[in-house]
Amino acid sequence: MSGDFDPQALVRGLPRRPGVYRMLDRAGRVLYVGKARQLQRRVGSYFGRRPHDAKTEALLRLVAGVEVTLTGTEQEALLLEYTLIKEHKPRFNVVLRDDKSYPYIRVGTHQEFARFEFHRGSRQAPGRYFGPFPNAGAVRAMLQQLQKLFRIRPCSDTFFAHRSRPCLQYQIRRCSAPCTGLVTAEDYRRDVEDAMRFITGGGDDLLASLVGRMERCSAELEYEKAAGYRDQIAEIRRIQQQQAVAGSVAADADALAVAFEGDQCGVAVLMVRGGRVLGCRTFFPRVVAGTTAVEVLAAFLSQHYLDAATPPEILVAEPLEDAGLLGQLLGSRAGHAVAVRHNVRGTRRRWLELAATNARQEVAARAGASAAIAAQLQDLARALDLAAVPARIECFDVSHTQGGETVAACVALGPGGLLKSEYRRFNIRGVAAGDDYGALAEAVARRYRGGREAERPVPDLLLIDGGRGQLARIEPVLQELGLGDVALLGVAKGEGRRPGHERLFQPGQAAPLGVPADGGALRLIQLVRDEAHRFAITGHRQRRGRRQVQSVLDAITGLGPRRRRALLQRFGGLQGVRRAGIEDLARTEGISRTLAERIYAHLHDAPEGSAGG
Repeated sequence: MSGDFDPQALVRGLPRRPGVYRMLDRAGRVLYVGKARQLQRRVGSYFGRRPHDAKTEALLRLVAGVEVTLTGTEQEALLLEYTLIKEHKPRFNVVLRDDKSYPYIRVGTHQEFARFEFHRGSRQAPGRYFGPFPNAGAVRAMLQQLQKLFRIRPCSDTFFAHRSRPCLQYQIRRCSAPCTGLVTAEDYRRDVEDAMRFITGGGDDLLASLVGRMERCSAELEYEKAAGYRDQIAEIRRIQQQQAVAGSVAADADALAVAFEGDQCGVAVLMVRGGRVLGCRTFFPRVVAGTTAVEVLAAFLSQHYLDAATPPEILVAEPLEDAGLLGQLLGSRAGHAVAVRHNVRGTRRRWLELAATNARQEVAARAGASAAIAAQLQDLARALDLAAVPARIECFDVSHTQGGETVAACVALGPGGLLKSEYRRFNIRGVAAGDDYGALAEAVARRYRGGREAERPVPDLLLIDGGRGQLARIEPVLQELGLGDVALLGVAKGEGRRPGHERLFQPGQAAPLGVPADGGALRLIQLVRDEAHRFAITGHRQRRGRRQVQSVLDAITGLGPRRRRALLQRFGGLQGVRRAGIEDLARTEGISRTLAERIYAHLHDAPEGSAGG
């Protein structure tokens, strides 16, 4: 602790009120954020005579000051603690890394013939949303089940609007072909309602309803319809039998379990909706050595569920001191009661055991992958004669088509693997078309602008997709940014662009390095280089696609950005606009019949193979 810091004086001046405390180092950086029901008692516990665990001792050796913020209630303290952890990402807190949002199934209930579709992101568009699901695979599996059971249309609105005969989905009994009138709006709506009931776990009620319909059809001698209901009932029962782990509890719950292996920590979230296990998703928060499972669970609950949909029940594998407080806070945010439960039995206990099994397996796999990467990093350090094993590698690549729509990409790798949340793309506009050297230089300058003083991550090793020419252009850029000490390596494609034949160049060396083709160093370089290539190409194709759409529609007099956007949204893209008739175009907001005729004439006079066609 700092010689100017008097913890006893600080503690004496603290009130016995709820609040949040922040422990700071000599540079004023936040080391740890905590909440307290009584600030004086909680902060004083750190500076008393009682011994602490190794993690707390390591924290206290760095503490040079403590700041506190008073709150009106303990709930407010918990919210403020969450906000500060998210903002500062303190070294000694459990910090949940950013991750993709959960996917949902969106049902266009505002449409006459509703579509069930994969959805991720904001849920402001009209319709009904079901989920969240643990991953995209779980959503697609559910959509496939719904198609098979209820024959709900899977096609886009644009495709649906322009069908004149049933497609293959109808032929294989995965759609009832509402696009061509082979099912009435009333019957299709009933199928949609059945499908939504199935998603929410109302399987028993749904079966009773289907059995009643089957018996009525049979009594009315409509044997073909009755046989269809019979097959539907049998398939639903088969699916229910496969969900034996769910038991008979029709609950909405998340079961959470924590596992550790080495320096890896994982939190598995087993998602159950309507008694059906949808799947499991594992998160890997950042923790310091000595962190307990209870600490991880408590931090995960506040950091994860305050930003995510919360089920009525959260089952945890460890007893939490603040379970009641967390339940109240999460319930107030979710708009419904939330119970955080530990001592559970029966089916709920099996859910927790399944979550624990998943957590152990995922953490073991991640630890194994981390060990493999660590070995490859050591091989790379030896091969390049680096002073230390690189903790962070970044790689740049450029993609364009004949010099147009150039996109540069940067990917990153750390000891745990690829750091996808830190990938970046750069639209290149300030260099001549086809100037890959200039494009790379601009991207590097933009990525590391301000050097280390900008407090952005700086790599220990920088890979450039290219040879001596690219390195000669990048080296002075790094020098100008004050990053001349960053190790630089050019990765040039080898003979026939075959893996294992890459040539590696360091600045100032004419001959390529002799790195074994079958060694861990080259495999790691290939992994990062290929990922940069993939990321750059994806960005270029997206930019090129947007430009092609704009280039076709920009030439139409009277079609400004707002009307162009309305057209593309209504018809699902340029292909849909091309297929639309004049009457369809004129129904778009802001499009008069005169403008619709002009759009139609322009698009159908365009030569075959034109941009976006």
